[in-house]
Amino acid sequence: MSAGMKRREFITLLGGAVAWPLAARAQQAALPVVGFLSSRSADDSARVVAAFREGLAETGYIDGRDAKIEFRWAQGEFDRLPALAAELVHRPVAVLAAVGGFQTPRAAQGATNAIPIVFGIGEDPVKEGLVPNLNRPGSNVTGATFFTALLGAKRLGLLHDLVPKAEVVGLLVNQNTSQGQGQIRDVQRAARDLGLGLIVLNGGSDGDLEAASASLAQQRVAALMVGADPFFDTRRVRLIALVAQHQLPAIYQFRDYALAGGLMSYGASITDLYRQVGVYVGRILKGERPADLPVMLPTKFEFVLNLKTARALGIEIPANLLTLADEVIE
Repeated sequence: MSAGMKRREFITLLGGAVAWPLAARAQQAALPVVGFLSSRSADDSARVVAAFREGLAETGYIDGRDAKIEFRWAQGEFDRLPALAAELVHRPVAVLAAVGGFQTPRAAQGATNAIPIVFGIGEDPVKEGLVPNLNRPGSNVTGATFFTALLGAKRLGLLHDLVPKAEVVGLLVNQNTSQGQGQIRDVQRAARDLGLGLIVLNGGSDGDLEAASASLAQQRVAALMVGADPFFDTRRVRLIALVAQHQLPAIYQFRDYALAGGLMSYGASITDLYRQVGVYVGRILKGERPADLPVMLPTKFEFVLNLKTARALGIEIPANLLTLADEVIE
């Protein structure tokens, strides 16, 4: 073989070696980008992000192989959401998942009326103005809700079953939202039916939480119900620590609270909600329109008890509640 032929073969091989990485980069660049906007932080969202990825995978999309997920976290600072939503819209993304309370999809709506938005919230999306109708969203917005705020009466009943001798119960709620006001009305009715005194404590800001904590002892509250609000979710560990200081039995909205040391929780499965959001994102990537996808409602509910916390409080869980529990944390 002549020197010229060897040189030509070497150049051909070199060109192929260069072309492979370029082709790989081009393929990666062609992946659809999914925006994931959350009011929470990455540190406390590992379980729900895993559930979101699971839903995407059910429709054939694996992050890094078939799609690329871009995350933006507000870390409990809700006023950051509009800027973070704008970042994702300018990226741009093919679909935008907006989770962690109605403020997140509302920020997404403010940033775009063209890119599909899939929300995951605990509020009523019709009352919050996200969609005109649950069955026919009719725009670029759809998603899943678990109506967690509507379960206040059920939670109060479980708390009463746990401590039937408690005469005064506290309700910690974010009074700055329509959802919070609705919870107050529902729980007040339930308290009257049970013959309980109800003390409403505002928790709309960090300062309010400190003030509410100080009021617990002054008001002789014997048990506490923590209302449903995304603000509370972003301060979950802090809330549980405040309740522990007062040695109060308390009930929360999500399993995550019981896992973090809360006494008990009752509500729709938050991981199932995030999985459903992932499924809808995948279906939209495949070509379906959000306007044609009805808002998904909860199908899986969880009552969780933390026996370790019960022992620390000196509380014996009644047998009927142990039987009802979907999960008992030892």
